Amino acid sequence: MALPPEKASELKQIIHQQLVKMDVHGRIREVLAETIREELAPEHQQLSTEDLIKALRQRGIIDDVMKELKFVTDVNEKERTSAPKPSTHFVDREPPVLKKTNIDPTRRYLYLQVLGGKAFLEHLQEPEPLPGQICSTFTLCLHFRNQRFRSKPVPCACEPDFHDGFLLEVHKDSLGEGSKMVDATTMLSICDPVHMVLIKTDTFGETTLVASYFLEWRSVLAAENGITNVAVELLGVGTESKVSVGVLNIRLEMYPQLNKTLSPEVTNTQFALERQKTAEKERLFLVYAKQWWREYLQIRPTHNVRLVKIFAQDENGVNRPVCSYIRPLRAGRLLDTPRQAARFVSVLAYERAPVIGGGGGKQEQWCTLLAFLCRNKGDCEDHANLLCSLLLGFGLEAYVCVGTKAKGVPHTWVMTCGTDGTITFWESLTGHRYIHRPINPDDPPLVEQPKPLYPYRTIGCIFNHQKFFGNCQPTDAVEVCVFDLHDESKWKPMSGEAIKSVCSPGTTSSVPPFPPLCASAIDAAVASNEVELQLRILISEHRKDLGLSTVWDDHLSYLLSPALAAYELERTTSISAGNEEFQDAVRRAVPDGHTFKGFPIHFVYRNARRVFATCLRSPFCEEIICCRGDQVRLAVRVRVFTYPECACAVWIMFACKYRSVL
Repeated sequence: MALPPEKASELKQIIHQQLVKMDVHGRIREVLAETIREELAPEHQQLSTEDLIKALRQRGIIDDVMKELKFVTDVNEKERTSAPKPSTHFVDREPPVLKKTNIDPTRRYLYLQVLGGKAFLEHLQEPEPLPGQICSTFTLCLHFRNQRFRSKPVPCACEPDFHDGFLLEVHKDSLGEGSKMVDATTMLSICDPVHMVLIKTDTFGETTLVASYFLEWRSVLAAENGITNVAVELLGVGTESKVSVGVLNIRLEMYPQLNKTLSPEVTNTQFALERQKTAEKERLFLVYAKQWWREYLQIRPTHNVRLVKIFAQDENGVNRPVCSYIRPLRAGRLLDTPRQAARFVSVLAYERAPVIGGGGGKQEQWCTLLAFLCRNKGDCEDHANLLCSLLLGFGLEAYVCVGTKAKGVPHTWVMTCGTDGTITFWESLTGHRYIHRPINPDDPPLVEQPKPLYPYRTIGCIFNHQKFFGNCQPTDAVEVCVFDLHDESKWKPMSGEAIKSVCSPGTTSSVPPFPPLCASAIDAAVASNEVELQLRILISEHRKDLGLSTVWDDHLSYLLSPALAAYELERTTSISAGNEEFQDAVRRAVPDGHTFKGFPIHFVYRNARRVFATCLRSPFCEEIICCRGDQVRLAVRVRVFTYPECACAVWIMFACKYRSVL
């Protein structure tokens, strides 16, 4: 098959680069000199091309070149063949196929390259990882104008070897006039920063938020040739928000190149004006919030102890109005119902903000949405903010409630107001829903009062992205609370205009834009099989240590699947279905005179060893795993249900059947 001229020249260029990389020309010169010395000295005969090829082949140089040249099959041809089984090792045997990105020549792009890191001093003593060894890794997550990117994981080190490039479309959201080629002056008005979040993943798969940084990319508009290099100092989070954790070397470049760049004076003046405008708006809101709080305290002196939260600190220690943590968030095709959204939020792991030292005090840290999603875990405030945003996206009137649970523990949850006045509480950590029916303290003693099923005790304030209300009823107990938000004698509102001035998107650079949700990258079937296989090995080894043999019943294991599916359906929809078929199938699989025992359990992580250790702490599960008797057959079934952002619900059922001997 004849190649077109441009393809032939491209192929020649690739081969030439490979030969230069291996220094083949130098090695041929050495062989040529050696061959002339050895073979031509006696007779002075002519050296033919065949003689030279033979000499190169004898010394293995041709074999080396052929080994280095990897021929990648056509991607479409690869897709037609059956998918290979997933590898259980960390070695990439196939050469990586680089995806080509189609660049629209009528649009502007920002090419952001991360060219390594330095001064990550916490990892100064970290030894070099051995090939194939599992080690802690850094991953960099980026968000810019509704686009999200993730770097390849690199081993944690004092100088982590980041080498990634991200092509950011500057006009992703624009339509009409905005989609035309824009000049540097127009781009200077696009004040969205590049939000960068650095995540550390340890050898057990546990994630930690290392740093969160907002990169001002517009300095490239004043750079010569449209290229600039920036050394970004990353600061820690929470209590370490003033401490440097490391430096990233970043290169910014505009595509296509700008015809005319701006002067540094123009960009610096624009940045100064924006900062000044932001600071003034925040100052005015602070003045208003102080005045509102004084008025609130004058209603009743006891209001001083109510949990009325107007500002909250983010992961960088910046105080922001609580309303800025909420925004209507649409999940596209990833979530179909509000209840599914509640289930998704509940399977994101719960972890209180870390505190250095004792004292039992709660460290406040309300994370930005990107930091929460990339880490895949957070505190109850993070869960409540995300759930409220998703419910607003589904068109509900939703608010975050700030109050306490039993024993006065501060807590946040979500509330929705129905058009008929129905008040529903949503617990973001579990996905449970509770209908609120207030107790009327003025009713006669004989009138039967509703018994609250929810765990909440007091409520201080409620808010969303546009509204903020302080509870000014005589008591802040939830059970007697009336949620008539239009009655200012019960709920003191804040000015909607004041909230809008600092919390609506695009008004200030201190309010980060919300990232879109990403689809799960987990293959549910593969993940289920992996965890199940690992659990079988762990159970067999555990029983072997006890001097017991293990016989698996694959048919019984398969029959447990419908039960696991029913459990997840019930968690999502509160509807129980399919139990009759499951019970009938189990009765048929267990012969007369035999006993069946089953134990279902739920996790939000896929670490089999951690799962097994937790299960052994349950006496019911331990009884099944360590079952003794006649004709003992064991079964285990794992079902991983995937959700956006690589969140997953893992249902496991352990079961056994054995002959009953009296």
